[in-house]
Amino acid sequence: MAALELSAHLTVRPGCVEDFKRQAAECIRITREKDTHTLRYDWFLSLDGTECEVREAYTGPEGLIEHNRNILEARTKLFKDYADNHFMTVYGEVSEPLLNLLKTHSVGHKWFSFLQGLEPSAVIPPQILVAAREATQPV
Repeated sequence: MAALELSAHLTVRPGCVEDFKRQAAECIRITREKDTHTLRYDWFLSLDGTECEVREAYTGPEGLIEHNRNILEARTKLFKDYADNHFMTVYGEVSEPLLNLLKTHSVGHKWFSFLQGLEPSAVIPPQILVAAREATQPV
């Protein structure tokens, strides 16, 4: 399976930024301790503390499924108490199990498949890119 990249967008409820930060730290702690297929899980907070972007990368769809299972309780608390408007942008090949996961959790999403780029992605091993490039070049 090819690597999978995501960007999650959410808003921070007014007056909850410090609690939001603590709950984000808990999600990161769990990810660090339990995930085995996570390549990136970086949280970015807007300067005014009202919005958050989480940049994620996994070795493949199974990585996101594992990650979801591991942080389910902590993420549920995050959205119950401190955050709203969860929206995911997914970069990778469409996967039925992931579509089902997004539907189960009622997460708004857009899905983009890779078209082309200048340099290898940080999460896609160069040998995969070379093989893909060779497969599309005329003989």
